[in-house]
Amino acid sequence: MHCRSAFREERLDVLHGLMTAHPLATLITAGSNGLEANLMPFTLHAGGEHGILRAHLARGHSQLDALQGGAEALIVFQGPECYVTPAWYPSKAEHGKVVPTWNFAMVQARGKPVILDDATWVRAQIEELTNNHEGQRASPWKVADAPDDFIAAQLKALVGIEIPIRSIEGKWKVSQNRLPADRQGVIDGLRSEQVCPSMLATMEAR
Repeated sequence: MHCRSAFREERLDVLHGLMTAHPLATLITAGSNGLEANLMPFTLHAGGEHGILRAHLARGHSQLDALQGGAEALIVFQGPECYVTPAWYPSKAEHGKVVPTWNFAMVQARGKPVILDDATWVRAQIEELTNNHEGQRASPWKVADAPDDFIAAQLKALVGIEIPIRSIEGKWKVSQNRLPADRQGVIDGLRSEQVCPSMLATMEAR
């Protein structure tokens, strides 16, 4: 990943925080059919130096062959992002030498996938994924709410993926390369125009 030093994020807790908050990631593999990329929700677990990613997919999924091949996969987690207008920079009024840009935060993780053909494992992963998102609701839905035979049939059509993270990189491009006044101008612009509250929170936290 191309990343200037000003934008590099290396704190594992911060990287994991983005991955947990934005679990729908792009899984990228290279196999006999070439490069393939698909969106997939992941759960993050402790283990190894950088953590372990888990997910599930259909047995007939076109990416399964590449995952079974043992080649390293790339998983891209996209966090907050927003367009930045030059109108927010005080320096625009001073000299006009400004252009639009895009602020964003992202994490790239790499590791070799392991396929798990185990209905008990897959159910546990699905239950964790479900509970993570249903837990915020007043009346959370649970996997056990569905009929047992229905869930059993669904599980037969799925396999699990476990990816021990070999390497992990983070890029937080949140106007660190601008003068302090311009960076504050972006924060003020996001707040006053009430756009992209997640990016506003990200910038205010750094």
